[in-house]
Amino acid sequence: MKFVLYFTPSANQTLKELKEYPGKQKRYKAVAKVLKLLSENPKHPSLQTHKYYSLQGPHNEEIFEAYAEQHTPAAYRVFFFYGPLKEAITIFAITPHP
Repeated sequence: MKFVLYFTPSANQTLKELKEYPGKQKRYKAVAKVLKLLSENPKHPSLQTHKYYSLQGPHNEEIFEAYAEQHTPAAYRVFFFYGPLKEAITIFAITPHP
């Protein structure tokens, strides 16, 4: 099943900043790859998707974390939840590992 991706304003802004800042092209490519995989299969093994218990979505949705980078200082993560539609994923945040 293919998922449609929606972005919160802050996630969209972070993605835009990663794309436009020349020094962050490697991170942008890693995040873009994660977004592609999430739209195709959110349970893809390389994403290491798991529930993130410290956050909830705006309507108490369960938040999940996917790895964009590993073994890197301040490795980027993509936080998301399922919805608002049945075959949709909302990208909640794109951020360095908290």
